[in-house]
Amino acid sequence: MAAVSNFLNMNDSSFEVDKLTYEIFSILENKFLFGYTDTDNSKLSVANFAPKDFNSPKDPTGKVRVLCIDGAGATDGILAAKSLAHLESCLRRKSGNPNAHVAEFFDAVAGSGAGGILAALLFTRGKDGLPMFTADEALKFLIDNRSKIFRPSTSVFRRVFMPAATKAEKLFRKTFGECTLKDTLKPVLIPCYDLVTRAPFVFSRADALETDCYDFKMRDVCTATSAHPAFVGPTEIRSLDGRTKIVAVDGGVAMNNPTAAAITHVLNNKHEFPFCNGVSDLLVLSLGNGESHYNVAKSPSAFFVIAGEGASDMVDQAVSMAFGECKMSNYVRIQSNGIMTKTNKVKSNKTTSDLLAASKEMLAQKSVESVLFKGKKVVENTNLDKLELFGGELIKEQERRKTSILPTVVLKNVASSSPRTSSATTLSTLSSSC
Repeated sequence: MAAVSNFLNMNDSSFEVDKLTYEIFSILENKFLFGYTDTDNSKLSVANFAPKDFNSPKDPTGKVRVLCIDGAGATDGILAAKSLAHLESCLRRKSGNPNAHVAEFFDAVAGSGAGGILAALLFTRGKDGLPMFTADEALKFLIDNRSKIFRPSTSVFRRVFMPAATKAEKLFRKTFGECTLKDTLKPVLIPCYDLVTRAPFVFSRADALETDCYDFKMRDVCTATSAHPAFVGPTEIRSLDGRTKIVAVDGGVAMNNPTAAAITHVLNNKHEFPFCNGVSDLLVLSLGNGESHYNVAKSPSAFFVIAGEGASDMVDQAVSMAFGECKMSNYVRIQSNGIMTKTNKVKSNKTTSDLLAASKEMLAQKSVESVLFKGKKVVENTNLDKLELFGGELIKEQERRKTSILPTVVLKNVASSSPRTSSATTLSTLSSSC
């Protein structure tokens, strides 16, 4: 205690103990997780450490911008897609560039299920070198193809002779062609659940660049992350070189909200994000897809949706705690608040027009935020307000980088000399010979 007291006296008296605690744990993390020792880097000792100003605009390395998109939820991905369409419109207006794309303003993206499909549409490189889809086009894609991806026919004849998986696979084949994970513009993380290893498997651009046995075609990635276990069943896919085989079902089984996985990946991927050492170095936008009405829980597939939504809320709570005092500016979650909605949440038999109307209402709702040890609270800002404010922060970071000497992100485009997989992928010898 005396050492801590002396340390506090040596610095500004207004410095809060929780900041000190955070920095001490950052030092321990660097030492034990990343192998730094006092000899390797003497500046990591507490005696020589100067507290960091969490809100300092003078940080020369800037912030890594991360987009995270939930699984289908109650709106089959439409709420997240509409959120992205509004955000892209905001970015075009505020940047003065009428052709700006969402992918230009984020450094990494993670998406599960419907969110994985949106991530693939928005971040896969097209023939002109730009993203394949704008946010409006991605929204239209989900609307036009909702029944093929999420709502297969209940007719026994059609389900036997025209499997839903075939319709979805044909759709993704037509959309993505021969594009693979290597053809994405930024680091991409898209989870599924592998029935062979009984573990999550995360498709990762970083891993694909290391070796072909972690590279997959984008059409297979989208099929795997959206393979609903009740409607479609498992789908078997192989890596580009055929050495890695997985039997996949929907990413929502284990990772409906991929925010925690995305943050972990960025913080541990020092090759591409060399100066990102903690949550204060991040700008994270997490998009939910609405909450179902409790009356939908009348079948195994409905319980799957409810379980996914519950898991998403738990991740939101945990991430909110991790961000602590910098949560208000560095972490934004867009989700229906489940309290003030006129439609009393979304029921299972909604048409696409109903889901569009419900999503529009959710965006206009007052936002709900997780509070440390106190559950959730409704705040004054609406979800649309939060998207506008966050868009402004993205623009500021984009402008800052134009005059910055140090790179915030160093994207890999070729394999390194010493192959090393990222923290994202989970494999065992049962599913891979790599």
